Amino acid sequence: MHILPARADDGRAPVMIRRTMNYTISNDQIEVTVSDVGAELMSIKSLKDGTEFLWQGDPAFWAGRAYNLFPICGRLAEGKYTFRGETYEMNLHGFVRKSTLDATVLARDKIDFGLRSDERTKAMYPFDFEYHICYSLVGSTVKMEISVINHTDSTMPFALGGHPGFNVPLAGAGAFEDWRLEFCPECEPVHVVFSDACLTTEERKPFPLEDGKILRLRHDLFDHDAVVLAGTSHRVSLKSDLSPHSVTVEVPDAMKYLGIWHAPKKEAPYVCIEPWTSLPAYDGRVDDLETKEDMFELSPLASYELIWTITVE
Repeated sequence: MHILPARADDGRAPVMIRRTMNYTISNDQIEVTVSDVGAELMSIKSLKDGTEFLWQGDPAFWAGRAYNLFPICGRLAEGKYTFRGETYEMNLHGFVRKSTLDATVLARDKIDFGLRSDERTKAMYPFDFEYHICYSLVGSTVKMEISVINHTDSTMPFALGGHPGFNVPLAGAGAFEDWRLEFCPECEPVHVVFSDACLTTEERKPFPLEDGKILRLRHDLFDHDAVVLAGTSHRVSLKSDLSPHSVTVEVPDAMKYLGIWHAPKKEAPYVCIEPWTSLPAYDGRVDDLETKEDMFELSPLASYELIWTITVE
């Protein structure tokens, strides 16, 4: 983050204005731009033909591009949780996405972003921690290595997730409905049903895929907000028979939920493929962070690492 003095016309001391920074890494196949705010991907572009794969944040639909989620995924009931008798408030998907991270350029094709706990984060999440996400390029693959370190003298619960959006259609090939998500290997997902408040319910129901692997995109899939699935395969690709281009997201076992989303009840020209390690709070239940389901529990002074990838063609 760069802080610049702005001139005060009334003779007062200069006002300090924070300027965000974008950083670009590249190899011989792709160029990737990342903001220091949220360590959010801003662009994934082919150097072969200039194709932009990442959604570019049109606020008419969704101003985001690729949030990083920590220390929760999704919403909290009433926007709050409890921990050891105290109540804390936290916004959708946690606070990393709105935080300015410190960038360290490691190579032409590699950059690390880090966030250390401070008084601001402790007001929302009472732990001493470090969060890092390192982006590196391998061919046409963007590799994301996330590491979390617990500097607290007690166990630290947390969750991780991603929220990248991708242009649909890619490079203008066909219409939204000409594109599909293809899972590999074949799988039998379960739909985690959400309430109208986009909180988890107890309801689960089968979500059959065409030929056990294909979900054809259509805008009305998202009329009730995100479709969140459990039991999917670890690889999902955005494809069309009308285009040579594709996007493949590959995740580890720990990211056991997959959100698929675009802005509800709109003909939005993108789709988000969101791997999560945990679910939002249950509707009507304010979470106790120590008993919240699917949270990692990191021992004092321990670290945790997770890797997932986005490959473009």
